[in-house]
Amino acid sequence: MKPPKKKKMELKQNKEAKPETPENQAQETEVVQPVKQKEPTKKNVGKEKLAIILIRGQISIRTDIKDTLHMLNLRKKHACIVLEKNKHTLGMIFKVKDYVAYGEIDEATLKEMMSKRGKKNNKYCALHPPRGGFARRGIKTSFTRKGALGYRGKKINDLIKRML
Repeated sequence: MKPPKKKKMELKQNKEAKPETPENQAQETEVVQPVKQKEPTKKNVGKEKLAIILIRGQISIRTDIKDTLHMLNLRKKHACIVLEKNKHTLGMIFKVKDYVAYGEIDEATLKEMMSKRGKKNNKYCALHPPRGGFARRGIKTSFTRKGALGYRGKKINDLIKRML
């Protein structure tokens, strides 16, 4: 058996208990306006761009990681792709974080990279290995542990300039 619905009964009792006054009638007839959501402005749309560089090769890696790298258009070592920062891109990057270095690229570095190494109408670049090599601990360690892989933030610009 279902228990009786108390809320409806309480509401009926509350309505009966209030005397009819103009203030009570105004409160009952108020219509709540829906909150308008902010529309994205031209300034905020596509503001941040991520540069993703494939650091390690694709020998002996799992098939799902290899497929994700192909979806990101990273097929060769030292290839770089520039994409907008959104939840789909970040999800793919998180999956391949042990094979790539990534971070926010600034406009000056992006223009320089596209003029020297980029292809027309494409955000793909084939880069050289970095001058001075990778970090001290090599390409199998994360950037937070003084390696080359993972999230670099704004320091990705320094790496790209060394790879041009």
